[in-house]
Amino acid sequence: MSHRIVIVGGGAGGLELATRLGRTLGKKGLAKVILADANLTHIWKPLLHEVAAGSLNSTENELNYVAQAKWNHFEFQLGRMSGLDRKRKVIQLAATHDEDGRELVPARELAYDSLVIAVGSTTNDFGTEGAAQHCIFLDTREQAERFHRKLLSHYLRAHAQGDNGDQISVAIVGAGATGVELAAELHHAAHELAAYGLDSIQPENMRITLIEAGPRVLPALPERISAPVHRTLEKLGVRVMTGAAVKEVTADGLQTAQGDSIPASLKVWAAGIRAPAFLKDLDGLESNRINQLVVRPTLQTTRDDDIFAFGDCAACPLGDGSERNVPPRAQAAHQQASLLVKSFKLRLQGQPLPDYRYQDYGSLISLSSFSAVGNLMGNLMGSVKLEGWLARMFYISLYRMHQMALYGGFRTLLLMLSDRIGRSTDPRLKLH
Repeated sequence: MSHRIVIVGGGAGGLELATRLGRTLGKKGLAKVILADANLTHIWKPLLHEVAAGSLNSTENELNYVAQAKWNHFEFQLGRMSGLDRKRKVIQLAATHDEDGRELVPARELAYDSLVIAVGSTTNDFGTEGAAQHCIFLDTREQAERFHRKLLSHYLRAHAQGDNGDQISVAIVGAGATGVELAAELHHAAHELAAYGLDSIQPENMRITLIEAGPRVLPALPERISAPVHRTLEKLGVRVMTGAAVKEVTADGLQTAQGDSIPASLKVWAAGIRAPAFLKDLDGLESNRINQLVVRPTLQTTRDDDIFAFGDCAACPLGDGSERNVPPRAQAAHQQASLLVKSFKLRLQGQPLPDYRYQDYGSLISLSSFSAVGNLMGNLMGSVKLEGWLARMFYISLYRMHQMALYGGFRTLLLMLSDRIGRSTDPRLKLH
């Protein structure tokens, strides 16, 4: 019987790994590759802020796991991982129900020879009072679409009442990449909604407040990147509050530890990450305080050589002599998926596995159609700062590279052509 590789999690890293292993080991019959996910479709997580603002129609940018599996010689199983039995080498998948609560797929077990856990991360509200009840997190497509519906409802209500003095207030907690990009995208959406006739709320009457507990926006990036981003946001009319820790969230707004009260009808929490709770002490596997599985440089878990973890759900040593871990970034998940493709070929041959070493190729931040800023890093050119149109083109290319890994060059080219045609026939903003 061929080696069974079960991959749990169809995010960017897990789906890329399943696709590439299917094209190599699965197609040749050297291994049976199985991908398990709780959803039927995939959307690239860095696009969720555009879904929330309505700049991106998620149904036109989703990938169907069943079809992807057929095209790339792996098997897809619908279900959310609920447990692990390392002794028997099986995982448990919870039952899946339809919208009416009827059981769609029963609970079941999947056997594995090698298990890869790539379930990503969720937003960490740090136990802040009221955050879970009153904030929307942008962890999933459903959450992003929920925010968009709420935003559109405000505009449609104001339009029906015909009062041009209406306002809408949005508070975004966390000025990392997601928070910054969402703030700029919402400012763009305000102009587009007014252009389509929903002008009872004028663009200047969308009050956007970006709140960051740290001393500056984009705290994970160099200050030479965060400073121009801060200036651009303020130029767009976004109120930026740094050094402001949120103490409580209510139905009407937020309270900071410094005593400020921020009214907001829409609230988004985009500060911090943690791995899904079910990973904590999963059948004896080592995990850290934010539920990440602790792995060695080979990406094998510290207590089981047959179980791998990568991406945001894994705590992998950075390998620079410090105690820091690899940062939770899309480029890290892509690099780790590429390493695991090589690792599983070697594993089937009984060869030693290579170690992962993180390579930082820089960061790019999109400020919607207004600008983009970032830095690219490489051995030949060092660190190069990019701004404006060029940075925007590099930012767009990141998504195209993701599509290349999943679809190949020819189909990605067709998708690019389709997008170009769609822009001339579709609304510039999703209006439903």
